[in-house]
Amino acid sequence: MAGGMVLMGVLIAYLPVSAAMVLHGTAQMTSNGWRAVMWRRNTNYRIFARYIAGLLAAAALFSFIGFVPDKAFVLIALGIIPFLAVLVPARFVPQADDRLGAEACGFLNTSMQFMAGVSGPLLDVFFVRNEMDRRSIVATKAACQTFSHMAKLAYFINILGDQARVDEWAMGLAVVMAVMGTSLSRFVLEKLTDHQFRSWTRRIVMTIGVVYLTQGIYVLWTR
Repeated sequence: MAGGMVLMGVLIAYLPVSAAMVLHGTAQMTSNGWRAVMWRRNTNYRIFARYIAGLLAAAALFSFIGFVPDKAFVLIALGIIPFLAVLVPARFVPQADDRLGAEACGFLNTSMQFMAGVSGPLLDVFFVRNEMDRRSIVATKAACQTFSHMAKLAYFINILGDQARVDEWAMGLAVVMAVMGTSLSRFVLEKLTDHQFRSWTRRIVMTIGVVYLTQGIYVLWTR
């Protein structure tokens, strides 16, 4: 629940944007990859394959543009994402199992990864009204996010080169902690009902969004 948002906020407070993106991508790719492995029997691979098509389109576009955000942009984007997810009328958002829904999800979600480093609340919008249970949602989202973070990692390393270099010990620690945290979270997920899962996710994400939006505006104002 909003683990990627919390981690990015911590990293961006102490590291340059380039290093934060790479370290965050490493941790989240590991975390989601391990989660995808644990829940692989519940994954909707048809949605996943269609998601990848949208991901590739976004990667091609941003590779051409070469966009690199600054700290204020990242914080403001992190703060706005949850509100966009709530304020956009549901009827305007196709679900991942709708026609072209997974492709749109892959494109928008990966684009937000390149701009803010995080896209979980946006991804949730494409899964909130379908008939999948919480296990299938978690498994399919994990598979999709694994490849989005992989794309983000490749993108920033390719664009920034040595500027995106991160200490090997930090990378190793991020991988270990990601696996441990993801493994422990399974016990929590099993205890929640589908209603509790959706309700708590929404509350946590909105609260974090307010904090980041305030920080981003402060950074922009004090430049």
